[in-house]
Amino acid sequence: MSSRFDLYTAPAADEDAAFMAAAIGWGRRHLGQTAPNPAVGCIIVRDGVIVGRGATQPGGRPHAETEAIADAGPLARGATLYVSLEPCSHHGVTAPCADAIVAAGLSRVVSAIEDPDRRVAGRGHAKLVQAGIGLRTGIGAVEARRLALGHILRVTEGRPMVSLKLAETADGYAAGGEHDARLMITGAAANNRVQILRALHDAVMVGVGTVIADDPLLTLRLPGLEARRPLRVVLDTHLRTPLASRLVATARERPTLVIAGEGASQSAQAALEAAGVAVERVALGPDGRLSLPEALQALGRRGMTRVFSEGGPVAAAALIEKGLAEFVTIYTGVKPFLREGVRSLSAGARAQLTDSKDWRLLDDGFAGLDRVRRYERRL
Repeated sequence: MSSRFDLYTAPAADEDAAFMAAAIGWGRRHLGQTAPNPAVGCIIVRDGVIVGRGATQPGGRPHAETEAIADAGPLARGATLYVSLEPCSHHGVTAPCADAIVAAGLSRVVSAIEDPDRRVAGRGHAKLVQAGIGLRTGIGAVEARRLALGHILRVTEGRPMVSLKLAETADGYAAGGEHDARLMITGAAANNRVQILRALHDAVMVGVGTVIADDPLLTLRLPGLEARRPLRVVLDTHLRTPLASRLVATARERPTLVIAGEGASQSAQAALEAAGVAVERVALGPDGRLSLPEALQALGRRGMTRVFSEGGPVAAAALIEKGLAEFVTIYTGVKPFLREGVRSLSAGARAQLTDSKDWRLLDDGFAGLDRVRRYERRL
């Protein structure tokens, strides 16, 4: 794949692909920590050897390119820089990365994708070409777009990317009846994977029904991840979130947001806010529930780029049917429920998910004994 800026034909495109894959992999290390900026990966290669590497730092700055240039030091001059997203060209809190690349004396840049942010949108690439730097674009574009998808959706649609997780029994149930105990569907390996997925997102989102039924904490408990603190989000049309819930009890220690409908109780809001919970109101949809597009727009305004939804069957079906989920991971346990309960997904949402015109199956494997299928929406 080439572009109007492709002034350099690489002697070994497979080498470019290998080094770009390394840059993208380095960027993934900080997923969930860089909002409101994208997680970008960058490496600098001289004579076939990586001499510098960088990723967008927690909080969004410094950027990956300046980190890699600093890591390479004088070895950057005359080298090739690989970056997963077009270098920025505008003055913000920091100087443009495109300027830093020119000043460092790099001779060539391989950039996976153009940044749709209107402040950049090709200008970073153009600045490099104007400085006489060889530019190759499009290498690793598919994976780079996955890495930056939250940023892309936030600047083009005003909302974050949504990853959705569901757990179901072997016969397709997420829960038992109204008075049944909570189902423990998956084993330790799958549960640990969910912890890692939480760590890769800016926010973890559930519906108020999940809060009332399960009283989740939505924190990261795996060793090494305790410091990660994604925003905990509750979709709660009528502000029914219990003050005695663990989310509310820990709201002063862990950032917590409840998104409510416009007509929800003012006294309930005051009580939640007194406990340290942030409350934001959005419009209701035609069904009398929170408008999911409005709720996601509210998260986008707060700088969220990646949201991990664990909201249960109702929220899951709505996100899929409204085209508001980009990735869906389904964990299927070994044991069937063998009686009536709550289906993990509505028939309509499941049909849509398995429709190859709308979704593709990315992975189909196992975490321990539990089956794991990961789907990606075709955009």
